Amino acid sequence: MFFRQIRTKESSLSYFFGCATLGKAVAVDVVAGDEEMFLEQARMENVSITHVIDTHIHADHYSGGRNLAERVGARYALHESDASLVRFPFHPLRDNDFIEAGNVGIRVIHTPGHTPDSLCLLVTDRRRGDEPWFAITGDTLFVGAVGRPDLGGHSEEWAGQLFDSLQEKILPLPDHIEIYPAHTSGSVCGKGLSGKPSSTFGFEKRTNPLLSSPDRESFIRAVLSDIPPVPGEMERIVAVNRGECR
Repeated sequence: MFFRQIRTKESSLSYFFGCATLGKAVAVDVVAGDEEMFLEQARMENVSITHVIDTHIHADHYSGGRNLAERVGARYALHESDASLVRFPFHPLRDNDFIEAGNVGIRVIHTPGHTPDSLCLLVTDRRRGDEPWFAITGDTLFVGAVGRPDLGGHSEEWAGQLFDSLQEKILPLPDHIEIYPAHTSGSVCGKGLSGKPSSTFGFEKRTNPLLSSPDRESFIRAVLSDIPPVPGEMERIVAVNRGECR
């Protein structure tokens, strides 16, 4: 298995990983303008990109995912709930779907809260074993923080959904699994993000203050306090990423 974490603009992190033995790869959270970099990485690894996934419709940067997918003939994937929002066809992902990329397996976890369509991806290298090795957590869970739930105008409702997603789908995962989020410090998609671009579920369970909230109401109050300003040009970015304009 090969794995690349790619630092890009707006404090964003993208991912490129897959199976070099069988020549299959997946790109996650591609930022517009970085498509050529992913094509070069694919040439270097001698792999074909089979899936391009956005963990949600981004509000802080323009996505290059759909463009990359079109250029290589890959499936462009979003959560199925986006069918009523976007103006283009895509491959719908559902909770507990399984994607194969050669010897690499990807389990889809629907984790609404930051946005209703938010996903995490639980990744296994089946040449190493049957247990998941790491998770790409999008804007659901950051190192030292969680995603902000206020960008859609349903702050308390989405904050409650985020609490449920963390409690029911994230916290039960084994402590040893590594996490790789969609942002690092400097991003406005959450507050208190660490500059470290990876962690483990075990370390976050012990040290992330928003994972230790005793109840739903306490979590909602904490996650909605002292929220950073909304991303610049957010409405236009979301409209472009939905295919409503260019």
